[in-house]
Amino acid sequence: MESKWRKAKLALGLNLCTYMPRTLEDSPPPRDGDTSTERHSDAALLSPGNWDAYRSRPMTPTPSSHGLRLSRSSSKSSKRTCSICLTKIKQGGGQAIFTAECSHSFHFNCIAASVKHGNQICPVCRAKWKEIPSLAPSLELHHPFRGGGPANPAGGAVFANASSLLPPPQRNPNRRHVVPLFQVPEPGVFDDDESLDHLQSLCSERTSSDHLLDSNPTSMIEIQAYPEVSAAPRAESYDTFTILAHVKAVAASKNSTGTQTNFPQVQRAPRAPVDLVTVLDISGSMAGTKLALLKRAMGFVIQNLSSTDRLSVIAFSSTARRLFPLRRMNDIGRQYALQAVNSLVANGGTNIAEGLRKGAKVMSDRKQKNPVASIILLSDGQDTYTVTNSGPRESKPNYQLLLPLSMHAADGSGFQIPVHAFGFGADHDAGSMHSISETSGGTFSFIETETAIQDAFAQCIGGLLSVVVQELQVIIESAHGGVLLSSLRAGSYPSRILDGGRSGVIEVGDLYADEERDFLVSVSLPAETSNSETGLLRVRCVYRDPLTKEMVTVEGEEVRVNRPEAAGEEAAVVSVEVDRQKNRLQAALAMSQAREAAEQGDLVGAASILENCRRIMAESVSAKSGDRLCVALDAELKEMQERMASRHVYEASGRAYILSGLSSHSWQRATARGDTTYGSNLGQAYQTPSMTEMLTRSQASLLGSPSIQRLIQPLWSMRPQLKPR
Repeated sequence: MESKWRKAKLALGLNLCTYMPRTLEDSPPPRDGDTSTERHSDAALLSPGNWDAYRSRPMTPTPSSHGLRLSRSSSKSSKRTCSICLTKIKQGGGQAIFTAECSHSFHFNCIAASVKHGNQICPVCRAKWKEIPSLAPSLELHHPFRGGGPANPAGGAVFANASSLLPPPQRNPNRRHVVPLFQVPEPGVFDDDESLDHLQSLCSERTSSDHLLDSNPTSMIEIQAYPEVSAAPRAESYDTFTILAHVKAVAASKNSTGTQTNFPQVQRAPRAPVDLVTVLDISGSMAGTKLALLKRAMGFVIQNLSSTDRLSVIAFSSTARRLFPLRRMNDIGRQYALQAVNSLVANGGTNIAEGLRKGAKVMSDRKQKNPVASIILLSDGQDTYTVTNSGPRESKPNYQLLLPLSMHAADGSGFQIPVHAFGFGADHDAGSMHSISETSGGTFSFIETETAIQDAFAQCIGGLLSVVVQELQVIIESAHGGVLLSSLRAGSYPSRILDGGRSGVIEVGDLYADEERDFLVSVSLPAETSNSETGLLRVRCVYRDPLTKEMVTVEGEEVRVNRPEAAGEEAAVVSVEVDRQKNRLQAALAMSQAREAAEQGDLVGAASILENCRRIMAESVSAKSGDRLCVALDAELKEMQERMASRHVYEASGRAYILSGLSSHSWQRATARGDTTYGSNLGQAYQTPSMTEMLTRSQASLLGSPSIQRLIQPLWSMRPQLKPR
């Protein structure tokens, strides 16, 4: 029974995963027996990745040698609908119609644009055309950003067409072939970004809301601090007394996706718009299902950006091309972006450095800037152009060469755009992706199961669309003449101690709504002669409001510790908050040490380091109290031990899993690791409500179709009868 259940899931996932959602155009209901539009729309919603049993598999299912077939009804439907813009083909509708020798018809402008992207095969049946549609020199394509645009009066969404899940034509794998991504010559300077006329009105709206609420701007930061014990004997001195500095970004009154909350109208505020550049790997290894899932994930991203956000897409293989400049994601912008993404064809090598160089150029050359800017990088392979391992075996590859100097966090030019890197599958170079993200101030996520890519993207943009604080500095000052700072444990955040230990600064940067940051400060605590309390620290935060551009300062309360004459029960009470963060940093250190041992070939020693950390952590106060973070850390360390069972397992997934965990804990920001993006303590450690909401949207888009529910209901009724393996 169980094998039948698994086969049924795979059959549904592989045969129904083409993604052709309904357009916004009014159309009559389908005739009996003609359900192709509904089937293809629902098919993408029932991806194999949405079954928990399937997603737990370490390997990706491979389509049959015949590829994913379209139903007969799909072929009929394609004759009535343009498979590129997904709108009806009507005779006399004012648009030229191109009918290929394979008998499939398209709007002439749509297919000409597809050919312009380098496609010379039928998007429906994959037949190679002998006669290629082209424009005469005197004609010009309708460009969505020049007042024309594809035929979709309502500006409806356009997702990957039926061809996006069909395997590409077979090519000689030994022959490197560069596919032209976009035949239009690129300008020398990428200053053709769409204007930001909306930004001034958003800033005015935020400012007017603040004045209505209060005469002072609303503070977006909360500060708290905790000493490691509530009391320290008066006669004793401490060389390393620990204080926890905790800061939290207060959620905006309107959430990241623009959904109104149940607050009075005066409390609703706009979010900061985003400039997003996605740098996508379309090398030959991405062909087939991988590219199809990437297109679907990009469709989700495009649909969840608002008209105030701007997007540009860079596609790279052996070379890199900008598919379109930074454009606002209004109805027309979304349609054009989806068409461009859907035109991608996988082929060639992997030139990550060139893709990032183009992405950085888009950001640096733009005439206007949205308050928030970020780059998303996805790759499933290793760079074959810039970084090589041809040197001595003991030498490490110089991954710094992959990232343009303008994107290095340590660069003094002030231009810093974080790169959130996503390693896709078992063959990507986790070391290079982690290095790119770490150097630029971004995060590294490991997408082990290909079908989880949309969830990973959803979590990332859920955060990017909720930035409420920028350029945050946490300033820590001594509150007592004898109290001096000895160390700042801030993970990957740059920090420095000033004035001989009298003060310190931690550079935090951007915070998403409801994000929290915890930093451990070690100080020297002198003995007291008569005072019953000792002032320890004062914590102050300075940040920039992303909309008003105003610098805001928030003062925290002074942290003090009681100084009784003799040690008592009060002095023995350890702060759970401080102990929890000590465990987090200890676990991150163990991960780093275990990785170093594993890279040197000592997998047994690496597993021993992780096991020892788990044993020590289990005896801590916070772990014994059942703290959620400690439980998640223990499960994560155990998972890492299992991924060091052999050299093959470590190189296939262990290295990437550890590096993604290090990225998450050092930045205190959620990353995807394996299959833990959704519905797991491992994935929820640093998730914010806006990330969770976007993940819920992603899951709903995959499983929320009523027709799919009707399809899978008989299978769900069988499921309780199954026996576990």
